[in-house]
Amino acid sequence: MREPAWRKTGSTPDYRFSLANETTFLAWIRTSLALIVGALGIDQLFPDIAPAPLRISICVALAVIGAVLAGLAYRRWGQMEAAMRNNRELPFSGVMLVMTIGVTAAAFILAVLLLAAR
Repeated sequence: MREPAWRKTGSTPDYRFSLANETTFLAWIRTSLALIVGALGIDQLFPDIAPAPLRISICVALAVIGAVLAGLAYRRWGQMEAAMRNNRELPFSGVMLVMTIGVTAAAFILAVLLLAAR
């Protein structure tokens, strides 16, 4: 596998910062997997929670958010490493706000569906 171009710039940061960045990357991957598994769980364990089109829409939304988050996790990890190597300010990411809004909306809709199903 080819080494990213940013690894050839700047100087190697303190390994503790690189390991902290890797830990954050892995947390994003765990969150991504949780969203995908949650979507699968809703579809398989609660088939009668809502009409099929609505249930499938919620599951697809959660799975897509999870997939996008997994893809962005690597990109964000690389950006942070590059910033540390070149002694620059760490970049801001709006992904967290978008993900928070998406997950909050899905949770609210699921809560309403659970209450209506009782």
